[in-house]
Amino acid sequence: MPDFAQRGPITTIHDLGTATPEALEERLRRAVKKHAIGLVLPVTASDMRAAPFANIVEHLAGADYLDSSVIVLNRTEDPADYREAVRLVSPMGPRARVLWTDGPRGQEALAELADAGFDVSVPGKGRAVWFAFGYLLADPNVKAFVLEDGDIENYDNDMLVRLCLPMAHPGMDFDFCKAFYARCTDRMHGRVVRLLMTPVLRALISVMGNDPYLVFLRSFRYTLAGEFAISATLARSNRIPCDWGLEVGTLAEVYRNTSAKRVCQVDIARIYDHKHQPMSLEDKTSGLMKMASDILRNLFRTLASRGMVFGRGHFIALRAAYLRIAQDAIRQYHADSLMNALNYDRHSEEQAIEAFAELITATGEAVNDDPSGSAALPTWTRVVTTLPDFQQRLRQIAEDDLAEYGG
Repeated sequence: MPDFAQRGPITTIHDLGTATPEALEERLRRAVKKHAIGLVLPVTASDMRAAPFANIVEHLAGADYLDSSVIVLNRTEDPADYREAVRLVSPMGPRARVLWTDGPRGQEALAELADAGFDVSVPGKGRAVWFAFGYLLADPNVKAFVLEDGDIENYDNDMLVRLCLPMAHPGMDFDFCKAFYARCTDRMHGRVVRLLMTPVLRALISVMGNDPYLVFLRSFRYTLAGEFAISATLARSNRIPCDWGLEVGTLAEVYRNTSAKRVCQVDIARIYDHKHQPMSLEDKTSGLMKMASDILRNLFRTLASRGMVFGRGHFIALRAAYLRIAQDAIRQYHADSLMNALNYDRHSEEQAIEAFAELITATGEAVNDDPSGSAALPTWTRVVTTLPDFQQRLRQIAEDDLAEYGG
């Protein structure tokens, strides 16, 4: 049964089942006449060839409330992949463009940024999203951007509408809107959120105190949701991490650059599923272990930047507190799974939290050795002060690539 509880400093927008998708969609159509929305859809070559992407495009073809869409093709230099991306997104019509970040023109743009002193050398979703923001910022009429993942198994446009409406409706004044949902099939997923993020935030508060930023993070029901909407003004000011810390790093920038009163989270789906990463317990440099490590690094460095001082003893205490809280959570998830007829592998969940506990101390030592870490991508405000026409150039790259390779 849905609730309507409001916990923490941000606003929670529930799905109480009292509004039809058609009514919300029509409300959004009216709102975007004065508050245009742009869509960001980052994909790799493998993502776009998977079955979920075709279903997503089929739905988006009817999303006439989107002013423009940028599909960012990254991690491929093959023109055949670009041509296939253009073919696949063609049902979305002329308002959708493919921005090929690793094509010849994309590489030239990267080189121009490097020559100007900007470090954008790390590929991945973070850089793809950053390029998309630059592309959309070239159009001053687009007031907010919405980011969707390209691998959602059960996508429908109601997810998009519920994410867009809080940013466009004249009766709401949000700068940032993050999705939340339940991730499950025949079992619970979202292991990094359930088994790491939620208990580690509780542990940090118990060890380090009730820091407002930690309270802000704890207010989100799904801190690592990849789907969010952001105002153009905030997108211009935010710095974006390149690694798996993208989601939590984005929240850090949102907290830094706007008021919590202008942040919300919205229930976009009763059940949500997308591509699952392997846990990779034996290899800390890949899978969910790499993701967890990047997230912890970003979290610890953000707290250090806020003046929080960590010593070896803090990380030992944090690890102990985390283990206790996470073990209690496993008992709760087990009971929840039993009542909902879900499969639950309690042993593998215990193995996961033991591995995450090791990461806490290992990552803490790494952060103490290198407190600043790798730099995030520069803000677009900074880029355009040095390269005033660069955002427009991204638009031209998309058009020129289409003319040369898209036929």
